[in-house]
Amino acid sequence: MNAERPYIDKEHPKVYGAMLRAAAASRAASHEAGLGDDLIELVNIRVSQINGCATCLSIHLPRAREAGIEQSTLDVLPAWRETRLFTDAQRAALELAESLTVIDPAVDRRAVNARAAAHLTTAQISAVEWTATLINAFNRVSIASGHPVLR
Repeated sequence: MNAERPYIDKEHPKVYGAMLRAAAASRAASHEAGLGDDLIELVNIRVSQINGCATCLSIHLPRAREAGIEQSTLDVLPAWRETRLFTDAQRAALELAESLTVIDPAVDRRAVNARAAAHLTTAQISAVEWTATLINAFNRVSIASGHPVLR
């Protein structure tokens, strides 16, 4: 057999459609929990940076700017712990997202959630975790498929 590298979203569009519906439901849940698109996009970008997904970065960086995030803030996102440009809620969301992206058994997830709970409601924590889970999945679809960067 000489199988080609497929665009898995195109090869199985029903599966990809379910992912898109899940992402829409996740964004709606985030909004219902009181989270804005700015925070959602910060999570999408940070997870995509960690995973090295150029396609998702090319989608979510423009969306973040549209959501009002300054370019100077986006420039330092990988070093969010080292700057005061991020709110406590954003920091909590970024820590949650990172803990679900790089699964490290040494990270105490209960402690991560406890720190997040000082700045986010239970519904917001859940919404951030859904956002991180889904962007991780989209990153893997794009990386597996070799999707191009959008321009």
